Amino acid sequence: MFAGQVLASQVFTGIPYTPFPVIQLGPVRLMTFGLFVAIGVIAGIYVAARRNERFGIPRSQTEKVGLILVALGFVGARVLWVVTHPEEIKSVIDVFAVWNGGLQFSGGFITAILLAPLVTRKWPKDRRWELLDGAVLGLAIGQAIGRLGCYSVGEHLGGPTDFFLGITYQGGTVVEGPLIVGQTYHNTALYEILFLIPIIVLLLVQDQMGTRPGIMAGTFAVTYAAGRFATDFLRVNDERVFGLTGAQYMTIVLFLFGLWVLWNARRRPRVEVAETAEPVASSAAEEKP
Repeated sequence: MFAGQVLASQVFTGIPYTPFPVIQLGPVRLMTFGLFVAIGVIAGIYVAARRNERFGIPRSQTEKVGLILVALGFVGARVLWVVTHPEEIKSVIDVFAVWNGGLQFSGGFITAILLAPLVTRKWPKDRRWELLDGAVLGLAIGQAIGRLGCYSVGEHLGGPTDFFLGITYQGGTVVEGPLIVGQTYHNTALYEILFLIPIIVLLLVQDQMGTRPGIMAGTFAVTYAAGRFATDFLRVNDERVFGLTGAQYMTIVLFLFGLWVLWNARRRPRVEVAETAEPVASSAAEEKP
């Protein structure tokens, strides 16, 4: 894929890069892609659960719902990746080989959004926007950590570049290749981590300021969609339809959704942190006669 391309420059211009798909800790071998995704999931759910306690949702309930949505989103993310990367599927095993990388965030996000109302149907309706704000804060943090897994295995790469934040390939096996040793390439997984950092900071500031319910969710949808739409133009291994990747079409929908949320948020009162909020009854309690 890259092998026939001429080196753009022999001078180092980017970040030295060698993939690290496995971390060896004594006799223990940890697959970095799954490790970072797992850490991202745990961190994201923890952040959302802590925030939801302010609005009367017990931490255990958020953790339960979070794990369910992550599982459903994981399936959606893999399905969309398989659909948009048919050239990577050589056998039935390849459909399920997530240990080699291959999760389309937009597929997971859309799946979780569509199914979240069903999973959270017993939660207070008057707090749904505050809870969505907490969910996207956890999602942003978890996504940034999870992308380290993509970076570790050499996934979501672009073409040769002189950009100082590109990665200069030092050797090793990557998911998307082959690459030329000494050549600098775009790595959109790294770029996504970098643009998620200011988004997370902005969300934390909004949370501290007590912005109107939905503002955080709308902010994330608009900013993430814009960043992902832009960086996807750099990818060289994704299937395109009329010049755009599947994720870019998804981010267009996400961007419009974010604008709608921000528009409607103007009519909502500012958030009042409910330190003494009435906790939602647990599912076990609700089932008692």
